[in-house]
Amino acid sequence: MSETIRYRVDPSLDVPPSRQLTDAILDAVATGAVGPGDKLPTVKGLAAEALVNPNTAAKAYRMLQAEGVLIGRNGLGVFVADGGPALARAARGASTLAAFERAALEALRAGNDPENLIRAIEAHCAATAGENR
Repeated sequence: MSETIRYRVDPSLDVPPSRQLTDAILDAVATGAVGPGDKLPTVKGLAAEALVNPNTAAKAYRMLQAEGVLIGRNGLGVFVADGGPALARAARGASTLAAFERAALEALRAGNDPENLIRAIEAHCAATAGENR
């Protein structure tokens, strides 16, 4: 069953709005907030909620349809594809791990003690235990 997802774009980020929407939808699909067969907002509805141009929302949907996460049904709307959750988990897992590795390398280069970084990671893991299970 579909939950209400709040789609927001942060204009202060260096990430394009269409990518922010794509990531938000991937996260919702990967975590099960929306599942196979669930209908997503219309392009206009997504654009209005995220406060972006409808072309930006349409671009995000096109990108996810090309990846196989979403499927468009003429006249009916955009839905999560049957294989969408697995594809979303793989896509977000890869991108977030790469971002984590870049951040860890930057933290080490800045002189952070590796033991402090490990403790911080362990604390975050403990605090979020069970959230994604």
